[in-house]
Amino acid sequence: MAFNLKTRIWQTGALDWWAMLDNEDVYLGSREFPLPPEEGDEWHVKKTGDLFKIFDGEIHKVGNKPFPVEPWLS
Repeated sequence: MAFNLKTRIWQTGALDWWAMLDNEDVYLGSREFPLPPEEGDEWHVKKTGDLFKIFDGEIHKVGNKPFPVEPWLS
């Protein structure tokens, strides 16, 4: 898939998005991943709590914080 990104990304058969960041396979999320990914997009992965942002045409991990639990799920 060509999204004009410098970061190598792929989607699995389970519709999960992954990327190669710093020579490691990194989970980018499923529904959280922006389609199409564009400069300035940010997202928070529910399963891992990782925060990502696209700048300079690359995906960067910018942090990690727990994803808030929705009140109706607790």
